[in-house]
Amino acid sequence: MSSIVLGYHKVNKEKHNFCGVDSLWSLVSVALLVALTLGMGFILGSQRAKAETNSASAAVIVADACSLTSTTTSPHTATISPSLYQAEIGSTTLKASCNDSGGFSIYAVGYSDSEFGKTTLTANIGGELIPANDIVTGTNQSGTTSNWAMKLATNPSATYPVELKNSYDDYNIVPSTFTLVAVRNAGTDSGTGATGAEVTATYAAYVAAGQPAGKYSGRVKYTMVHPSNEVPLSPQPSTAGCITYYTNASDAQGTMGTQCNLTDGASITLYASNFSRTGYGFAGWSDAFDYATNPNAHFYGPQEDITVPEGTTENGLSLYAVWVKSTGSLQDTNKVTELCGTTTTDNILTKAPTDGTANLSSVSALTDQRDNQTYAIAKLADGKCWMIENLRLDNQYTVGNNQTDPSVTNASLSQGYNPSFIGLADPESANFDNVTTTNSLYTTENNIEGKNTISGDYQAQRFPRYNNDNTSQRSANTTNTNVNTYSYGNYYTWHAVIADITHHRSGNYNTTSICPTGWHIPTGNRSGEYYTLNTNANSGSTSVSTGLRSYPTNFLYSGHFYDSSAGYRGSNGYYLSSTGLNAGYSYSLYLGSSRVYPGTNDTNKFGGLSARCVLGS
Repeated sequence: MSSIVLGYHKVNKEKHNFCGVDSLWSLVSVALLVALTLGMGFILGSQRAKAETNSASAAVIVADACSLTSTTTSPHTATISPSLYQAEIGSTTLKASCNDSGGFSIYAVGYSDSEFGKTTLTANIGGELIPANDIVTGTNQSGTTSNWAMKLATNPSATYPVELKNSYDDYNIVPSTFTLVAVRNAGTDSGTGATGAEVTATYAAYVAAGQPAGKYSGRVKYTMVHPSNEVPLSPQPSTAGCITYYTNASDAQGTMGTQCNLTDGASITLYASNFSRTGYGFAGWSDAFDYATNPNAHFYGPQEDITVPEGTTENGLSLYAVWVKSTGSLQDTNKVTELCGTTTTDNILTKAPTDGTANLSSVSALTDQRDNQTYAIAKLADGKCWMIENLRLDNQYTVGNNQTDPSVTNASLSQGYNPSFIGLADPESANFDNVTTTNSLYTTENNIEGKNTISGDYQAQRFPRYNNDNTSQRSANTTNTNVNTYSYGNYYTWHAVIADITHHRSGNYNTTSICPTGWHIPTGNRSGEYYTLNTNANSGSTSVSTGLRSYPTNFLYSGHFYDSSAGYRGSNGYYLSSTGLNAGYSYSLYLGSSRVYPGTNDTNKFGGLSARCVLGS
């Protein structure tokens, strides 16, 4: 005779606000702050005067309190004779409670033998696991194949009933990825009662006559997500011989091509990311969808050279974007000090590892107040905090005439972009005002506000960030038309990154950085920050770029921009330093497949290069 054992398993919190069926979120304490100032009257001579406050203020913060608990209403174990339909082998009552006005959703997924998405009942025949005899998921109907299934029902007398999804009012297959099974819509009164919403999950199986005697066991994992428009993370499919790139977030944007024709053990360069997500920094790739809680997750830089893992030829490989949520502003000195500290040890961030292990405690993210772009940051091998994404600060488009000088029309400017950074002056007015930003992010042959024009072969260039429609039409890697390059960022002249108001090859330079307040463009040459970072990242070597291109340092082959066109994308990287070499050239960081010039490369000041920012004035 056979025994079927069903159960359920806790879902870790991971990157979203959700909880599993056997976890109970503790209620976060309610903070009550009441500020009162008492008025006082007094008499002076024959006149009476009084001092009083305009008003008293009070503030209350009520934290989210959401939970999903379970009660086993039958033992989830049954003995079934072959060729017998068993209507019920176990039931679980799920109880949801959530005070989030955004509502909540309940998801289900198969979870046999601790393997996510496995929907079979694992066969144990006489103490031996025999996959050929596993019982597959189905609708528990009589047939030639043994199968098991689940169904759900709501309790209409619950404090606030939920709505079932996916026709789970009858027996149905166990899903292989997180599948929405019940929902409480946003904008409704979610309630806070102890009973809350109730959903009963019931399981049944059909055992065909030829099924051998033994023990068959499996699980269904349940998760509640709030608000209801969130989707829990799930593993994604892969194609044999290919790497498929996934956003791993329902609110991310952008598309990417699949990297195919791969062989186990071969050396390849991963694609640069074309994904973006508002309010999140991009830290790299991981081979685990649940990288935040998976101790076996491996991290990669966004364009790292890797050895194709074993099994990719046969099964393919899925790589997931690693997102880090912004915790504040790049311009907030208190927040930056909290994260990065004032010394190599006085901080929250630990020095990031360079061996590709899972350690998100070494990475954070902060948002630039000027344009609301969020950047992942990390304390790198030199002990300093760096942006680990390329700078994306862009010109602000304005309609009509130039707001600073009405005589200069948009038609006379490259693609109608305003040279005075309209919209970027606050709160960076000390760095970006109508004087210090007339050099703009591009060069123009027009004489703007009386400033000297540039000379040479680099007139009338604009260095674009990416196509603003945020789609796959972004500029593509020249070596593969399916590789898009949001993460390449913008391209800048040396004059732009140091806010050089002279706007020509010689003169007195203003060394104010284009980076946010408190951050700066790295210094160059052999005493500079690029050189020190590379030496530490590569254990003393200055001739290889491996350490600079792996997670979490993440320097890219983003190429450069000369003569109004991009070059070397996907094969070489060029990064501006703040250190000038002479009137026409400055030092820069160069990255190639086998060589690195760590801040010692010389580059024409009017070429368009990538930029990174490092903490410090």
